[in-house]
Amino acid sequence: MVEVSAKPPIKHTKSVKETPSLKKVFKKDFVIGTALSIYQIDDKDPQATSLIAQQFNTATPENIMKAQIIHPKWDVYNFEPADKLITYCKNLNLEVNAHALIWHSQLPNFVRQIKDADSVKTFFENHITTVAKRYDGKVKTWDVVNEALNEDGTMRRSIFLNKLGENFVTEAFRLAQTASPKSELYYNDYNNEQPAKRAGCIALIKKIQAAGVKIDGVGIQGHWHLGKIPLKQIEESILAYSALGIKVAFTELDIEVLKRDFQGADVNQRMQNSPSLNPYANGLPDSLQTQLAMDYEALFNLFLKHKDKISRVTFWGVHDGQSWLNGWPVRGRTNYPLLFDRNYQPKPAFYSVISTKGK
Repeated sequence: MVEVSAKPPIKHTKSVKETPSLKKVFKKDFVIGTALSIYQIDDKDPQATSLIAQQFNTATPENIMKAQIIHPKWDVYNFEPADKLITYCKNLNLEVNAHALIWHSQLPNFVRQIKDADSVKTFFENHITTVAKRYDGKVKTWDVVNEALNEDGTMRRSIFLNKLGENFVTEAFRLAQTASPKSELYYNDYNNEQPAKRAGCIALIKKIQAAGVKIDGVGIQGHWHLGKIPLKQIEESILAYSALGIKVAFTELDIEVLKRDFQGADVNQRMQNSPSLNPYANGLPDSLQTQLAMDYEALFNLFLKHKDKISRVTFWGVHDGQSWLNGWPVRGRTNYPLLFDRNYQPKPAFYSVISTKGK
């Protein structure tokens, strides 16, 4: 997902030492992760660092390992931000979930200008091999391919499908397996808990497996909407994916509280801005805070029910001010999708998640 720059929050008044720790509460169940912005990776926000160290044991970079940033020109790689990520996470004892090797979005301009298939193939092979090899042994997982499917389960008409054909996903995993043998390899997508897209995702995974290529898990992003969490479909997906002999991770969890005209998380979709679409600029009503807490509680009850099949639950951001949903699909909105508010204070939803372990 795209990254939204957040101003440093107002200093919170409650010490994080007084707050329960997600990573400790769920220590025997699955690892708990967060997405890191470049502001946090640069270690410019000591409040973030304190909270991240207390709450999480794994982290995903929002943007800095995507091709647009890490491979800006044909023969130029920009490893500095990603190297900082590795150091930052090592200092906080966080596992790194690297994101993402191949994605149709956030590509460098030079790739979009390529016309011939041979050059796309050369970029594809060089990019995966160079980036994955550099961080072999330094990252726990790789999202090898991100969002290759349409909502109906067919393959998305991306530059990679158009130039390389339907086997590009399998080939990406083959290259990643060779370049980064110490990492777990995941396919990552949104709405792949929905039946049609799930079927396409299962077919894709089976195709990789049939080719004798390593795939360790599937990432269900988990960008859902307040009061509309598809619990039945999520449970069916956990069971269906794990039946393939792979791990299931929830990789980009957040719950949208504002109006949207469509489902999913396609970053190319936008809505026209209007004041009516930003109704909670001064705070979220108690009724919606309660609904958010109920939704997160229901989700974590389900996750715990199937904890033997789930490897990781990662929230897409540390606090509400950092969330990409403040800028998508409408720019400049005030959103509240995470467990910590803009002052790094735990919200009612945080305590509802903690409470699931007491049941």
